[in-house]
Amino acid sequence: MIQDQQQDKPRWRSLALWLAVALLGAAAVGGIALNRGESVNSIWFVTAAVCVYALGYRFYSAFVATQVLVLDGSRATPAERFDDGRDFVPTNKWVVFGHHFAAIAGPGPLIGPTLAAQFGYLPGTLWILVGAVLGGCVQDFVILFCSIRRDGRSLGQMARDELGPIGGGAALLGVMCIMIILIAVLGLVVVNAMKHSPWATSTVGATIPIAMVIGVYMSKLRPGRVIEATVLGVSLLLLSVWGGGVVDGMPGLRQAFDYDGQPLAFMVIAYGFAAAVLPVWLLLAPRDYLSTFMKLGTIAALAVAILFLHPEIKMPALTRFVDGTGPIFGGKLFPFVFITIACGAISGFHSLISSGTTPKLLANEADARFIGYGAMMMESFVAIMAMVAATVLDPGVYFAINSPAGVVGKEAVDAVAKISGWGFPVTVEQMQFLAREMGETTLFARTGGAPSLAVGMASLFASAFGQSMLSLWYHFAIMFEALFILTTLDAGTRVARFMLQDILGNWIPALGRTSWYPGVILTSAMVVSGWGYLLYIGVIDPLGGINSLWPLFGIANQMLAGIALCVATTIIVKSGKLRYAWVTAVPLSWLLIVTTTAALEKLFSPELRIGFLAHARDMADKLAAGALPAEQAAKAPQLIFNDYLDAGLTALFLLVSWTLAGDTLRVCWAIVVKKPHPPSSESAHIPSRLVEDWVRD
Repeated sequence: MIQDQQQDKPRWRSLALWLAVALLGAAAVGGIALNRGESVNSIWFVTAAVCVYALGYRFYSAFVATQVLVLDGSRATPAERFDDGRDFVPTNKWVVFGHHFAAIAGPGPLIGPTLAAQFGYLPGTLWILVGAVLGGCVQDFVILFCSIRRDGRSLGQMARDELGPIGGGAALLGVMCIMIILIAVLGLVVVNAMKHSPWATSTVGATIPIAMVIGVYMSKLRPGRVIEATVLGVSLLLLSVWGGGVVDGMPGLRQAFDYDGQPLAFMVIAYGFAAAVLPVWLLLAPRDYLSTFMKLGTIAALAVAILFLHPEIKMPALTRFVDGTGPIFGGKLFPFVFITIACGAISGFHSLISSGTTPKLLANEADARFIGYGAMMMESFVAIMAMVAATVLDPGVYFAINSPAGVVGKEAVDAVAKISGWGFPVTVEQMQFLAREMGETTLFARTGGAPSLAVGMASLFASAFGQSMLSLWYHFAIMFEALFILTTLDAGTRVARFMLQDILGNWIPALGRTSWYPGVILTSAMVVSGWGYLLYIGVIDPLGGINSLWPLFGIANQMLAGIALCVATTIIVKSGKLRYAWVTAVPLSWLLIVTTTAALEKLFSPELRIGFLAHARDMADKLAAGALPAEQAAKAPQLIFNDYLDAGLTALFLLVSWTLAGDTLRVCWAIVVKKPHPPSSESAHIPSRLVEDWVRD
């Protein structure tokens, strides 16, 4: 009796603790959502995020792991069974977590929330919290598990195996096209971030040889000495950040690292090829692992600054632009807040990493929950930090930085008059002073989200850690964003190579073998050529490329998540867990509604700032009538082509999404009524002989 009472005490303590976390989280979310007419303290955002994520990981992810997927730590993973020292390499779970987080955490969680703040802080914040716990984290976790159980196969190959030739063929085509576009956009963002920035270029470039040194150290010189290698790598990484400042301050060195867009594009293309063909332990895994420290360290510092300063949120909960008249991008709150937030809540790109490099590194299946669910949860927290950094700015400053000149006017006086007229006061003197403090000539019309996010981060860092270093913090934030993006590009290129090998291996078996190096080189070159071409076209685009490629990013990303959830739902039903199919079917249904609505609006809306076809027709009519100035007339053919290209790709993605959804329903119905259907492609159970005996420092 006494023993039972002693066992009950920890249980009651645990229950009381989690009840307190739930009540605190509910109070924080309520404070954010229900405040009207009063400023909200940013500390409530951090509190709400920590509580919601803690509850989600402790309870919901545990439910998915034990009841839906039934993880088995005694089962040999593909990394153990196919260990080849290059692609399949059993790796310490912390290194895998670092690689996975670095690979999935691209521009989405930084740029998406910053742009979505146009609608106010409330819609984006709520979607980040709810969407991640119930959608994004689940997708990443389930797809990682499915790939582990299927020899590390890619998402496209799993779709073909589980759904059959129709759904599988549509998925392979759609996923490959979407992947190429996503990588091209990532490359374009990082090129624009490093363009004429010697500090960022030299620092990001230094991370490559540093990663190779750490890769050799961990794999050849001191195997298993993770802490040693981490201390050495992080020290060198911080030294490279300081060295970037030295380069930026020396005219001779500065010129050597000061590049325009086209040379940087070719450098990024060369790096992507190297990352795809070199052994994963030499460059990709150590670089992403070390980059994770930069990412997590910066986000942790941002969280500390918010806790220390607890600044007030200056952006209103909802702005006047929920009606679709926003200056940053056109479109109403629904569906475009979900498309814009993208990776902060759910990202289809993650499914490619979860079925690409990560399952080939994971040594123990039981760690899939920590890596799949946990890494996405961390990325969602990054999105919350980005939302805070954007909304602590004066709204007038935020809109002055992010609004294009074509909307607010090219002259500073016109821009501040237009923005102040919306009810967000800002002055020319205020913007000039801010630009000088940040070490820039101007901050007007610095569109894309990255500059305004950097200003917000720099302001918080300077207030917390040193006001005199404001320009340093600003350029550090710009470099941090570029580094954030580049680690996703390299992993994405390698994953696309795996996907292409899966496809070509159906006709030429040798090309499907990752162990055949000529095939590795050929398929890597094909992938890099695809996204490299789009990257180059974006760099030479007269409007900077983002205008034509970025609208596709959000739609393509969310449609890719829908494809992944179709595959996941089918596999869950095949495994005899029909009663749990709602875990993936509910977020799948929501994504189909959101992406279909957004795609149809982008295709057929008569609003010139929304509809691709309407904008193309309007510009073509003006060009034919000679109504365009000479400068715009010269750009018009390229812009018209971009609009039609965007429209064609959007229609393709819409067709692929609904083909997959229909085929998923067909296969699931056949399973339920016991009609013929493609069998499960899950590999046979093989007991693991790998004892995780990493040397502990």
